[in-house]
Amino acid sequence: MRRALLLALAVLALPLQAADLKPFSASYTADWKQLPMSGTAERSLVKNKDGSWNLDFKASMMIASLTEQSTLRLDNDTLLPQKYHFERGGLGKAKTVDLTFDWNAKKITGTDRKDAINLPLNRGVLDKSSYQLALQHDVAAGKKSMTYQVVDGDEIDAYDFRVLGTEKVTTKTGQVEAVKVERVRDPSQSKRITELWFAKDWDYLLVQLRQVETDGKEYVIVLQDGTVDGKTVKGN
Repeated sequence: MRRALLLALAVLALPLQAADLKPFSASYTADWKQLPMSGTAERSLVKNKDGSWNLDFKASMMIASLTEQSTLRLDNDTLLPQKYHFERGGLGKAKTVDLTFDWNAKKITGTDRKDAINLPLNRGVLDKSSYQLALQHDVAAGKKSMTYQVVDGDEIDAYDFRVLGTEKVTTKTGQVEAVKVERVRDPSQSKRITELWFAKDWDYLLVQLRQVETDGKEYVIVLQDGTVDGKTVKGN
């Protein structure tokens, strides 16, 4: 269960649009509905001197921890991942992933749990962090359904999402109007439910996430505090 919560924390999307990346920082709390268990997560986006961006993420829950970093570039409104690092510890099954995206050679190389990764690289392919930027951009643009090609293990999978509507969401910073989105899965393959709420007035910052696992366990992640382009996020 701790592993599932950490992975859900890693789903936290970003307060920016792909066409206009802005530095940000955000912190979240996460609580299980059935158990006295909680976790925290922090995320930040920083622009480097060479024009690339570093997206950093850290989550912790009791003795478990997870870190993730994606280095990316923006080219004509298209996100181009450069490097990706993922590390999970304290859960019995440690995991480390390191990927390099070579756009000249058009290939992805690296390791996943020490297994070699070698995949073809085409424009539009994203890592497990940078696809979230594309999701933010598409929700902000008013799209109702989205599909992303994401490197997942030793293959490239399609991640599907659809917009369900708008709702008022109560967060640690106050009440905000948000767009509700769900991850689309084949019910015959997975019974997991993932729902996300993005604040319309704050560059579509993720303010809440609800996850239901196949065993029925449910937890909710809520924004605690954050800044977007130097401005403190505040609800009504």
